[in-house]
Amino acid sequence: MCLISVIIPTWNREKTLKKAILSALNQTVDSIEVLVCDDGSTDKSENIVISLKDDRVKWIPGERGGRPAIPRNRGIKISKGQWIAFLDSDDEWMPNKLEKQLTTLTKHNHLASCTNAYRYIPNKGVSDTLLINENKSILTLDDLIKVNQVICSSTIVHKSLFLDVIGFPEGRDMRGVEDYALWLRVATKTKFAFINEPLLVYNDDPVNSERSQSTNDPNIQRKKVFSNLLIWSKNTSLEKKIIQKIYGIN
Repeated sequence: MCLISVIIPTWNREKTLKKAILSALNQTVDSIEVLVCDDGSTDKSENIVISLKDDRVKWIPGERGGRPAIPRNRGIKISKGQWIAFLDSDDEWMPNKLEKQLTTLTKHNHLASCTNAYRYIPNKGVSDTLLINENKSILTLDDLIKVNQVICSSTIVHKSLFLDVIGFPEGRDMRGVEDYALWLRVATKTKFAFINEPLLVYNDDPVNSERSQSTNDPNIQRKKVFSNLLIWSKNTSLEKKIIQKIYGIN
């Protein structure tokens, strides 16, 4: 078993895919695998992976599903790492991202971590950090119920948690919020060790992302996410606790 499995979902991202992969390969930690999980690409993305000639990088083919949850879950199922790290195919990591997270995870004895990020806007460049004035070092379920503060491409989660949290919800109604739904499940099992340092470059391009196919109404999004969380927790010891937190019942 390797230390970290990096899961990169992709669909027709030949212009940015190589940079994303190299940012994973250039990490200051050893023992990683990079699973490029395709969602039915019709461009030269597969050729880019093959051209790297690196045994650590694997092309995982798949039919078009139109939702990043599907290729991400495919990668989780075949991953060999003790830790699962997520990276979108248009984002890039700083070289020491994983090392800093592993150090922080060991220090706090948590099973998940996330970081801040630089926001990159196409044709404008890097503008600011994605999370503003976030001074916490730990993110709890209470924090995440208030607002999603977890950037998907910054996240690393211990693989053992996926026996309980399953994976990203794949339903069409969850497109665009599937990551938030998963982070809430994870937060019922562990706190997130948060590093308030931009350890990746997040490509803020909603027009050309899956987010363009989902609603931007935050109230509708939260209703979908909370409903999904309640369904997942039904008939478990967590159901009452989650109902209390969502509805603010003491």
